[in-house]
Amino acid sequence: MRRLEGRVAVVTGAASGIGRATARELAARGCALALVDVDAPGLARLAAELSGDGDDGAPGARRVTVHAVDVADRTRMAALPAKVVEAHGAVHVVVNNAGVATLASVEDHSLDDYDWLLGINFYGVLHGCQFFLPHLRAQDWGHIVNVSSMFGFLGLPRQSAYCASKAAVRALSEALWAELAGTNVGVTSVHPGGIRTSIVRSARADDEGEREATQAMFDRYARPPEVVARRIVRAIERGQWRIRIGVEAVLADWMKRAFPVATHRLVAWRFGRR
Repeated sequence: MRRLEGRVAVVTGAASGIGRATARELAARGCALALVDVDAPGLARLAAELSGDGDDGAPGARRVTVHAVDVADRTRMAALPAKVVEAHGAVHVVVNNAGVATLASVEDHSLDDYDWLLGINFYGVLHGCQFFLPHLRAQDWGHIVNVSSMFGFLGLPRQSAYCASKAAVRALSEALWAELAGTNVGVTSVHPGGIRTSIVRSARADDEGEREATQAMFDRYARPPEVVARRIVRAIERGQWRIRIGVEAVLADWMKRAFPVATHRLVAWRFGRR
């Protein structure tokens, strides 16, 4: 099992949700952290907390730096690894977590919103993989974590952009894992089910009532992001290549494998009833 103490981890989308919880979990293992997000105030609050300056008893990391970067910005992401190495001396772990959502039918969906979502959810992950990989290879071991979703297993109505991006992240992770098999760099593809984050609240939606109903369901039934964070850190330590989190994620995966046509007929029937 790999030891994370003294290692350097980069976490994107770190200001909230799964990213924030994962950063805290890595800090608890003794990692130095490079926190990446567009939410600069959120990053500053988390950095203060993880550096031991917060008031909630969070464990301190050896060193925490903040990087207010949009993961969709290719130029700034290309420059980010050098800045992290300059600050920390190395990079061992990259958690590509930043993500957004939209709620709209394919027919009514803005192509600009597709570009926005895919820029963050897919190209943000690709940027994190490609630009950091040379630095990970330079270490005794390195690890890439790409956060996909249970929606990476199947397409759902009014979630076309999100599902397409998460399926692309899954396929990218599978290809990268095969390319890196037998090297010093591991890859983990993460597929959570319902997680209590702000992604629905901040989604671009053409129906505010749908957004509110979906958010209420997540607030009531979804798991806290700390559940995902613990599984991610365990996967890094153990070198696991894929993790599914929640019975719904496992069920979606197996239903799509066993009954690909029947599963989508069920989805279409349920959507039609709604």
